Amino acid sequence: MLGVDPGTAVTGYGVVARAGDGAVSLLECGVIRTHPRAPLAERLLDIHQGIVEVIARANPGVLAVESAFYAKNVRTSIVLGHARGVILLAAAMRGLPLAEYPPAEVKSAVVGAGAATKDQVGYMVQRLLRLKEPPRPHDAADGVAVALCHCFRGFGPSAKASAQIAALRMMAPLKLRP
Repeated sequence: MLGVDPGTAVTGYGVVARAGDGAVSLLECGVIRTHPRAPLAERLLDIHQGIVEVIARANPGVLAVESAFYAKNVRTSIVLGHARGVILLAAAMRGLPLAEYPPAEVKSAVVGAGAATKDQVGYMVQRLLRLKEPPRPHDAADGVAVALCHCFRGFGPSAKASAQIAALRMMAPLKLRP
């Protein structure tokens, strides 16, 4: 399963697999960077090509993407919508089922709080997947969090996964400072 955190400068992604026993493992994560001064059309092409490459390499069964949020700046929301559009196009071209989750739902599914910080998301991704360190940069961790959200919400969490999340949250109070 491929999770994507869209952005026009940096798009984060994470590929996870769920075993028969409900355990989730990280297969790959990273970012697609675009040139900050490139025209929007070029940046969108780069994002689309990058996602197409990840899909070809990872062959996910579903693509989960963070849905649009409404920024104070309308232009920011519109440009983010363009980035989401090319990601959705890549999924449609491959015939992948699509799942969309609001940012607060992704954070809530992974951290337990819809207003969690990027550091908290990274920390919980690290703990949930038993990684040595959080995925870097934050955008990659956010992409993994979208994939995890789909594992926990889209398929319905298994009793084991729910218990693991609850145990991790109790063991690791989220008092990280940015």
